[in-house]
Amino acid sequence: MDTTTPTETPPAGRGGIPTSRGSTRPGDRIFLGLSRGSGITLLVIMAAIAVFLTYRAVIAISKDEANFLTTSEWNPAGTPPVFGIAVLAFGTIVSSIIAMLIAVPIAIGIALFISHYAPRKLAAPISYVVDLLAAVPSIIYGLWGAIFLVPYLAGLNLWLNEYFAWTYIFDKASDGPARSIFTVGILLAIMILPIITNVTREVFLQVPKMHEEAALALGATRWETIRMSVLPFARSGIISASMLGLGRALGETMAVAVVLSPSFIISGHLLDPGGGTFAQNIAAKFNEANEFGRDALIASGLVLFLITLLVNGAARWIIARRKEYSGANA
Repeated sequence: MDTTTPTETPPAGRGGIPTSRGSTRPGDRIFLGLSRGSGITLLVIMAAIAVFLTYRAVIAISKDEANFLTTSEWNPAGTPPVFGIAVLAFGTIVSSIIAMLIAVPIAIGIALFISHYAPRKLAAPISYVVDLLAAVPSIIYGLWGAIFLVPYLAGLNLWLNEYFAWTYIFDKASDGPARSIFTVGILLAIMILPIITNVTREVFLQVPKMHEEAALALGATRWETIRMSVLPFARSGIISASMLGLGRALGETMAVAVVLSPSFIISGHLLDPGGGTFAQNIAAKFNEANEFGRDALIASGLVLFLITLLVNGAARWIIARRKEYSGANA
């Protein structure tokens, strides 16, 4: 008779991987503790940032004599103090939308070319150049935009004004330089392009080869294979890459501060100088502001913080709301 006691198998976790419950390995316990501690530390840091921003924002908004959300003026040093975020919210959102409309399609095209069309000898140098562009500091982009991009966009602005002024947004009402929200959007698109391209390229390279080979075996063309096998598999990764780029566009500071000619005026004419963003306004006014003025800037930073959280939450909701976007296919 066999009297051997059967060994208990640790309960399986997600994906059939045994969990560390009941495990006696020191390495497992250490890794579990470090992972759990890292997650808790991140939550504590986020909560501390939120509490600090909220506390200072409440101090400023309680003394604001105007509507903080709808006022276009920014004068916290006045008597009485009057300031609002209407212009900053408009400039931040519009410039980020312009950047995303330009950058996302181009980034997906570059990633597809590198991963599925370019020969290996050509794909490697292009990938290297894209990686280098992602490492360029923001101030370098800003100097390049102010010295090179702004003068050369004057001709594009005139062309858009001549042929698309009927759209109202491309109706240039002033003769000033191209230091506008439209120029900022183009510059932000160039800045976030490498980030979206890198992440999207890596997602495309993770597509199972069997999916592509099956489509080709059924007689699909190269583009049909990409459309039916690659893009559906990589959809959640593309959304994640886009949100990562959008996060940088929303919070970009120095490049926007160098290029934009800020003015607290909301205008639908995107080619005219003016506007402003949250990050640019904070960078431009923080050093010269008094204690209350800094509280006002922190209040605007809280709004940017909430916008970023909403954007990331919306991205997670888009990915999770349909089964084919879930992590099983990502």
